[in-house]
Amino acid sequence: MGTLSNALIADIAFIIGSFYTHSEIDNLFMRRGAPDEIPPGSKLRKTEAWLMIANEMPSFDMVSLIGGLLEDLMDREARGAERSKIERAQADVGRVLARHALSYQRGGIILGATLSTPSRSLEDLIRQGNLGELQKEFNRALANVQADPPAAITAACAMLETLFKVVIADEGLELPSDLSVLPLWRVVQRHLDLDPGKASDPHVRQVLQGLTSSIQGVAGLRSNLGSAHGRGPDAPTVEPRHARLAVHAAHTVVVFVLESRTRDGGSP
Repeated sequence: MGTLSNALIADIAFIIGSFYTHSEIDNLFMRRGAPDEIPPGSKLRKTEAWLMIANEMPSFDMVSLIGGLLEDLMDREARGAERSKIERAQADVGRVLARHALSYQRGGIILGATLSTPSRSLEDLIRQGNLGELQKEFNRALANVQADPPAAITAACAMLETLFKVVIADEGLELPSDLSVLPLWRVVQRHLDLDPGKASDPHVRQVLQGLTSSIQGVAGLRSNLGSAHGRGPDAPTVEPRHARLAVHAAHTVVVFVLESRTRDGGSP
């Protein structure tokens, strides 16, 4: 089953098919990593078919693809002879996304899309150490803070789990019997020599201790408040500020671990 609705795909396809030429559409999709084979047909049919093919691929990040396809149009300055055409298309994109409870942010970011489970592309971004693209993933989680705090918390924890599993897999480390966040972190922590007790500076030691506490806290929030396990009628209320804190805490951990993987050695 695809991750985007057929209605949203049809709306996006109509805008792209109406604005660009055949060759521009081909170039646009290829630059954004869409499936290699170009579908036949008119601009509209080709665009819609291409999106549908990608949408049916379980490992494909459709939110990133849609954001990337719209970036050229939405971030360009409307001026010159095509000013009215560009402004009209940009307004159409805004209306279409709003109809699906989404919005666009400069840089190809689609806000309002829930990231409740890690995607295959997230693993790729972590392996690449692509902090710019990873920031977009965190921005999507932050976009859910007000409307759906549990989903934002779930996203934060999912990104930590994915990070730790990628490090363990890439370094050939042994997975713990318990695959929850904290045991995964303990394996990564030992491998990267981030044990607070090994830090010579007492202040660094405190920060490293806080890092583990933050990871434990995010995992606890996900277990008690997040959306991953369902929420009963008596579940505690999740405040947006707590969800925002969880996302920012997860972001700090992700950046620090990625930087620690590329350091030249030395003490933690």
